[in-house]
Amino acid sequence: MTLKNILAGLTAASLVICTLGLSGVASAQTSQKQLDIAAARAQRKATVGANMNLTSAEAASFWPVYDAYEAKMDKIEDRHVKELKEFAAKYNNLTDADAKKKLDEVMAIAQARLDVQREFIPQFLAVVSQVKVTRFYQIDNKIQALIQCDIAQLVPLAQTPGEAASQ
Repeated sequence: MTLKNILAGLTAASLVICTLGLSGVASAQTSQKQLDIAAARAQRKATVGANMNLTSAEAASFWPVYDAYEAKMDKIEDRHVKELKEFAAKYNNLTDADAKKKLDEVMAIAQARLDVQREFIPQFLAVVSQVKVTRFYQIDNKIQALIQCDIAQLVPLAQTPGEAASQ
């Protein structure tokens, strides 16, 4: 299976997560949401594994670092989902203060992602070659780009109270 095919499947899974994350979920839907998130994370790991070409020795050292990396990135994604939910609740009635808060949080989340990526470079380099670290970050960035594309399609543009009333 090619990276393109795997990433297409991951995109579909991420769309489900984003949709569930942006909607108000009832408690009965919570367990399904958790299953969907777990499935998407498993697919992400499978995509990485299918494209890293790790030896057995490399895999034994790589996966614990990957799991620690993903745990930190998951916390950032939780923060991102929270930001999206807050925005979705009032996107068509934003004050300048709300808009500033949103933009500041989006920039902080982007910086947090970069900080985690930068933090883990030496850890990945300790267990695999520079080429494989570069390959991992390419895969990770492609997955993240697909997820961001899905989110961009779901999230409406910010509006002032006057703009929302005129539509």
